[in-house]
Amino acid sequence: MRNFKRIIFVIVILLIALATVVFLLENQQPTALVFLGWTAPQMSVAVPIILALLVGMVIGPVLGWTLRLGKTRKASRLA
Repeated sequence: MRNFKRIIFVIVILLIALATVVFLLENQQPTALVFLGWTAPQMSVAVPIILALLVGMVIGPVLGWTLRLGKTRKASRLA
């Protein structure tokens, strides 16, 4: 059963990697982003989208960990 879960995990990771590569290859149009007057150099449309996804994947768990840590500290103070 352990090997089966590992194989499924590897297959899911490979499918995500394949979808990411296909997304990058399909979105090659150059574009320049403008934010608060700051203009980024021209790059593929997929680059800022992938970067936003990665930032969100980091921020979400960090915020969850911070909230959970605060709750456990509060509970330990009350006990």
